[in-house]
Amino acid sequence: MAQEVSEYLSQNPRVAAWVEALRCDGETDKHWRHRREFLLRNAGDLAPTGGAASPNTEEAADAESETRNRQLQQLISFSMAWANHIFLGCRYPQKVMDKILSMAEGIKVTDAPIHTTRDELVAKKG
Repeated sequence: MAQEVSEYLSQNPRVAAWVEALRCDGETDKHWRHRREFLLRNAGDLAPTGGAASPNTEEAADAESETRNRQLQQLISFSMAWANHIFLGCRYPQKVMDKILSMAEGIKVTDAPIHTTRDELVAKKG
């Protein structure tokens, strides 16, 4: 899949620039490669396209821009929560875990660390 993502981005420079701007400072290449795939799979119409902007009234355009910004911030948050769960072992409320895991279906992470939870450690002692 990584090859497919790279090929897609090479054919879509506007999308490549858009998604690259979402990378966090200090994010490792491995984390970014997988989080970028998460973002691209779930961006839908948030990612730029080659088409011209539709003619809207200024008020409608502002409302649409605000909605898109809110959706983008939510997508970024979900991508970070997913990456934190996969690479750092973080846990979130079940509703969030269900959402991010369903959004990540099909993303293959073969080199993720294996984490042991506190509950698993306590169960082994008992």
